[in-house]
Amino acid sequence: MAKILIVDDEEMMCSTLAMLVERKQHVATCAMTLNEGLELATNGDFDVVFLDVKMPDGNGLDALPKIESSPSNPEVIIMTGFGDPNGAELAIKCGAWDYIEKGFSIKEITLSLERALQYRKEKVEAQQKRKPVQLKRDQIIGNSPALNNCLDLVAQAAESDANIFITGETGTGKELFARAIYDNSLRSKENFVVVDCTSLPETLVESLLFGHEKGSFTGADRAQNGLVRQAHNGTLFLDEVGELPMSLQKSFLRVLQEHHFRPVGSNKEVESNFRLIAATNRDLDAMVESGEFRSDLLFRLRTFIIELPPLRERREDITELARYHIDKFSEQYRLPSKGFSPDFLTTLTSYPWPGNVRELGNTLERSLTAARFDQTLYPKHLPHHIRVQVRQAQMANGVVEDGGEDEELVFTSKQLPKLQEYRDTIYAQAEKEYLQELMEVTGKDIPQACQISGLSQSRLYALLKKNGVSRHD
Repeated sequence: MAKILIVDDEEMMCSTLAMLVERKQHVATCAMTLNEGLELATNGDFDVVFLDVKMPDGNGLDALPKIESSPSNPEVIIMTGFGDPNGAELAIKCGAWDYIEKGFSIKEITLSLERALQYRKEKVEAQQKRKPVQLKRDQIIGNSPALNNCLDLVAQAAESDANIFITGETGTGKELFARAIYDNSLRSKENFVVVDCTSLPETLVESLLFGHEKGSFTGADRAQNGLVRQAHNGTLFLDEVGELPMSLQKSFLRVLQEHHFRPVGSNKEVESNFRLIAATNRDLDAMVESGEFRSDLLFRLRTFIIELPPLRERREDITELARYHIDKFSEQYRLPSKGFSPDFLTTLTSYPWPGNVRELGNTLERSLTAARFDQTLYPKHLPHHIRVQVRQAQMANGVVEDGGEDEELVFTSKQLPKLQEYRDTIYAQAEKEYLQELMEVTGKDIPQACQISGLSQSRLYALLKKNGVSRHD
């Protein structure tokens, strides 16, 4: 007998679903508001949740991560009277079991419920048989639902030998997640070979990847194994795989399929039994459409996908990340650890962080330097562009501070933009201001700018061009 929670503001829909559930000898509980549903899911034990999208006190899709991260970790079936392809995509990406329009037949709803319950039963049985293992997650900080979903995928990926494809914006920690997969896999005692595709010189890329024989080209005074061979029995990590030269993509596709290749200048093939993890911050589907990336290679890379969320979508991790980085830098610079003022943390969590965790780390290192002899970090220790951006956003949003300890944010009744439009605008403004200040503090020294921002040179050039920021005096 399963326990089913129905969260819907339509009394008739609740009654219909409850009758359907009870006819199958299960127990149904109904909630007519989103807040009531969240409270029941958090404090109760449910196997499946039917969740409506349009609720009087909020959007069901926004509550989906909280429901899924509740103690019973139920399967969630989204119910909506307004079919939306974007909503379906968001729901499925967030882990929903199914996305159903209310016009569907009772048979289809019943089938979705039965399959969700069957999946849950098998999952619980498998978990009971499996010995608990502590996941190694060095430097991956946070416990937000979005991050924990990715860590669950890391655990799944570590148990297989499939190709892994990690996507995410610059600075979200793609290499950290690649290393976590490697550290928890059966190949953890073998080599972990990193290939930065942005730094591969086109004239030597084949030799660097596949190796060469002595005398195969000018300067080849001895034979040398390539990076692919060095990863034999271990893991090969192709970072920013979207930058892999088109001329090499066909050759690498064959290596990925056969695990055999011929070094430059050799007449014999060698083997490399590597496990591939690839990562990118680029839209490879768009690159395929424009002829910049091979579709057959992309299909091969996408065996198992992990999409890392940007920091602005897991703001609840920022305080823990800040504590981790400040303690690390304090130890590095032999300084006593610093405290945080409430408004310092408020500023951190209000900023959209276009450079994600990498930008946060660099910012905190800079703040610690500015506050070298102070015991507590305040907003004044943060870079000007962050403080300005947060203040402008508050003013644009009609935010007023009351100045008390429990600072309240009061919004005016003016017409606000759509949330996604607002996020996109703030993100674009923050990105441009960050690049302008980056050029200013480095004196337009590109290598130094790359070191501070954590961006590759090609990515930095692209962002400067996109935002109209000059890299020349």
